[in-house]
Amino acid sequence: MKQGNPGIPALRAKADRIRGEIVDVCVKNGAGHIAPSLSCVDILVALYYRVLRRSSDPRWEGRDRLVFSKGHGAYGLYAILADIGLLPRRDWEAFYRGGPLSGCVERAVDHGIEAGCGSLGHGLPQAVGIAFAAKLRGRSYRTYCVVGDGEMQEGSNWEALQFAAKHRLAALTVIVDANGLQAMDRLSNILSPRDSVSDLVGKIEAFGARARACDGHDIKELVSLLEAGSSGVRPRAIVARTVKGYGLRCMEGVPKFHFRIPTPKELRMGKRFP
Repeated sequence: MKQGNPGIPALRAKADRIRGEIVDVCVKNGAGHIAPSLSCVDILVALYYRVLRRSSDPRWEGRDRLVFSKGHGAYGLYAILADIGLLPRRDWEAFYRGGPLSGCVERAVDHGIEAGCGSLGHGLPQAVGIAFAAKLRGRSYRTYCVVGDGEMQEGSNWEALQFAAKHRLAALTVIVDANGLQAMDRLSNILSPRDSVSDLVGKIEAFGARARACDGHDIKELVSLLEAGSSGVRPRAIVARTVKGYGLRCMEGVPKFHFRIPTPKELRMGKRFP
C-alpha cells in the first residue's frame, strides 16, 4: 500500500530535514561517511515517501523491496527508517556510540533493511535474486536497488545485470547514485571517462537493461521516472547525477570528505538546507 501522496514541495522539505538529521547526528556522534550519505537523500526520499508500496508491518509480503547496496552511505536510510517508524529513533540518534546500527547496513528485515551490503558489489546481485524469486512465485512486488557509481566497477554488478536481462526481470529498478567520486578520488581519475554518467547509461543498455539519466537532486524528475513503471520486459536503471556531500558547502564534491568529519570552521561555510 502507498503511504499517502505527498507533493513535491513536501518531499523537498522532507529531504532537507533528513539531510539536517544526518549532519547533526553524525557530527555529534563522530560518525564518518557523511558525504556519501548526503548524495542519495533525494533518491531515498522519493522512494520511501512517494513510490514504494510499504506497510507498518515490515514483513508484509506485498511490500516493495529496496536493497541499499552502497552500504557506506547508509545514514539517510537510517534517518528515514526512524522517521517512518521501522527503526527505533533512539537507535538512530545513538548511532556510532555503541548502538545496534553498524557503519554499513546489516540485514534486519524487522527494521526495514532487506539486505546486508557492507561489501560493495553485493547488493545488486541480491536484488536480482529477490526480483527473480518474485517472478518465479508470481508475486507483484517491485524490487529497487540503490548502488554507487564507483561500486559499478565491481564485475558482480554486470553479471547480475546480464542475468536480470536474460530472465526479463521488468520489476527490477536500479538507481545509480552517480556522484562522480569513490573513496578518495574521482571516477574519471580511476576507471571512468570524463562523462561517467553517459558511460554508465551506455554500458547498462549494452547489458540489456533500459537506462535513463536524470538530476539526482531534482525530486520532481526522480518521482516522474520512478512512478513511470516498467514497459516491456527489460529491467530498468536510472543513473542519477548527484553531488557527493550535497547540502554542506565545505563537503560538496571534495574527495577528502568520503569519511572525514567536518570541523566547526568548515561547517560555518554554510549549507543548502534550513
